[in-house]
Amino acid sequence: MLDIVWGDPGTPADSYYEVRPECTDVPESKFRIKAGKTLSVRKWNAAFSPDGCLDIGKTLGRIHRGGVHPSIRGEVWEFLLGCFDPMSTHEERQQIRQERRVKYETLKQTCKQMFPLIGSGRFVTAPIISENGEPTQDPIVLQQINLDASSTQQPSRDCPMDKREINWKLTLHQIGLDVVRTDRTLVFYEKQENLSKLWDILSVYSWFDSDVGYGQGMSDLCSPMIMLLEDEADAFWCFERLMRRLRGNFRCTGDSVGVESQLVNLASVTQVIDPKLHQHLDTIGGGDYLFAFRMLMVLFRRELSFGDSLYLWEMMWALEYDPDLFTVYEDSDSGCEKSERAKEKAKSRRQCGKYERENMKNGAAPLPISVFLVASVLKEKSAKLLTEARGLDDVVKILNDISGNLDARKACTGAMKLHKKYLKKAKAMGTKVQPM
Repeated sequence: MLDIVWGDPGTPADSYYEVRPECTDVPESKFRIKAGKTLSVRKWNAAFSPDGCLDIGKTLGRIHRGGVHPSIRGEVWEFLLGCFDPMSTHEERQQIRQERRVKYETLKQTCKQMFPLIGSGRFVTAPIISENGEPTQDPIVLQQINLDASSTQQPSRDCPMDKREINWKLTLHQIGLDVVRTDRTLVFYEKQENLSKLWDILSVYSWFDSDVGYGQGMSDLCSPMIMLLEDEADAFWCFERLMRRLRGNFRCTGDSVGVESQLVNLASVTQVIDPKLHQHLDTIGGGDYLFAFRMLMVLFRRELSFGDSLYLWEMMWALEYDPDLFTVYEDSDSGCEKSERAKEKAKSRRQCGKYERENMKNGAAPLPISVFLVASVLKEKSAKLLTEARGLDDVVKILNDISGNLDARKACTGAMKLHKKYLKKAKAMGTKVQPM
């Protein structure tokens, strides 16, 4: 009776992502799974036509209001990230899924031929080769790769490794080191098989996208995919689609990292919506906004509980959703700039996320919503930053206080408000931030 009077308090998201009992300092999830608000299995299934076409417009608002039920999170994310066209049928998706599984297995076998520990259920945490491609004699790696000499011995070679293979092999131990540090508070990663699956996917991706390779932070982005999608190939392609959005952040050129372009965008946005704060940050040496590096790189994974970070991500993707996403990604694979199908139909605003619709209406340059999320955090801490920050150490300390205390839903709402305010002010000023 009290639940009827006061409303359903909901089920904590943490109950679906079990934390190891000895980890007592993990922030508690604020996200609650609520009947009537959270996208349920029933509501999700009802959004499909008999042949399997998805009316995604029906689901976007509910995702923004109450997130996705963990039991269907993986399959919903596949649509939000552009793995599938919402207008595809069950049969078409099954065919695509099967083709991708075959492609992943081919990629994995290529990597296994170069280093047989791939797919063995184990991984390395020490360098396997030197910078010039010579095998190392590190006792740790020798122990790790020789547990089963018959299956993990490195094959003899008649010719030297090329630069791409050397660069790939040089990353494998770094991936291993990051894997053992990723979400180590979760019971899920107590199992060796789950750690090795994460290492396999990241290792294969590093070979698949050799222009970017592997960068620290990718393990944080990939980890939820392993948990939500049982099939390793499905998890790989879901991660690959997420990296389509974020790979620019990890691209290194000379002494710079790609995420610096987003920091430039963040500085421009803050200068428009809170010029006093921007001036203060610039004065104390924070005009490059490097203190926000981590938030943009791993999308607030370190500032939120595991369950809340997933809730934040799906809210962001629902707000940014573009129904042409699948077509754009598929065409980029085939070398086309735009498909005939996309040319034939006008984009339906009803099938777009709220943030995407706002950009379409204003003809705005499509900055990622994550930039406005960080800007909303800075805006919320503006008074404290202005009065207490006398140097970068103070800025970092003030922003670190949000860890475990950030409300994902409020942060998204704040980002949307700032986005609208920014568009209005930028228009009045006759300026516009161009995405870097």
